[in-house]
Amino acid sequence: VQLQASGGGLVQAGDSLRLSCAASGRTFGVYGWFRQDPGKEREFVAGLSSVTDITSYADSVKGRFTISRDNVKNTVYLQMNSLKPEDTAIYRCAGGGNPFKWQFDSWGQGTQVTVSS
Repeated sequence: VQLQASGGGLVQAGDSLRLSCAASGRTFGVYGWFRQDPGKEREFVAGLSSVTDITSYADSVKGRFTISRDNVKNTVYLQMNSLKPEDTAIYRCAGGGNPFKWQFDSWGQGTQVTVSS
């Protein structure tokens, strides 16, 4: 089982980025994006149930970020608009088996997002 994240980069405040997470070897019940900045705790950013299509977002990204999934490609995306310097972090994707619980047991490597002011 692999979760391969990509799409990070260096952008300016107000710009957009789209992160991708390609899952192989397994279809998950829930997919999520987390982020962590050095010295800070890991933060849940967004989640998506592959069965109910219910989504969940951290208050800090609501209205700016959108999580979506391509079922054929088994790839999850995080569209990030109106980026702010405080969005700077390493972003990791995750998967969980239960489509009705935001619980994650598989993790991909991170992709760095840096937003300059």
